Amino acid sequence: MKIRRRRDFHDEDAMASMNDIMFFLMLFFLIISTMANPNVIKLMLPKANSSEQLAKQPVTLSVTADKHYFINTTEIPLEGLENALQVALTNNADPTVVLRVADNLTVQDLVDVMSIGAKLKLKMVLSTEAK
Repeated sequence: MKIRRRRDFHDEDAMASMNDIMFFLMLFFLIISTMANPNVIKLMLPKANSSEQLAKQPVTLSVTADKHYFINTTEIPLEGLENALQVALTNNADPTVVLRVADNLTVQDLVDVMSIGAKLKLKMVLSTEAK
């Protein structure tokens, strides 16, 4: 005796939940991409009568080939370099020093100056010329 089912079996794919998942993924990536690049949102900024820039002026520390040390344009002996840097950077919240060192000096001369900056917890940037 042959037993038959009342209905034939049809396999079907439930795609309704897939649409929800794709929508949430698209929404998630749109929100994340906006957070990663805030310049996507265009804003009209308020206008001001006076324009005052708060750009920090870095202090320039120059070392010549004959080992003369200059803070901006003032010559300083190596022994007084640490104190002179402290005085020059007292009113800076985020002190930055631009190092200009002659190319024929040794690495030890550069390390001596950089160790003073590390002791004072300064950000030091080495200035170079383009080739």
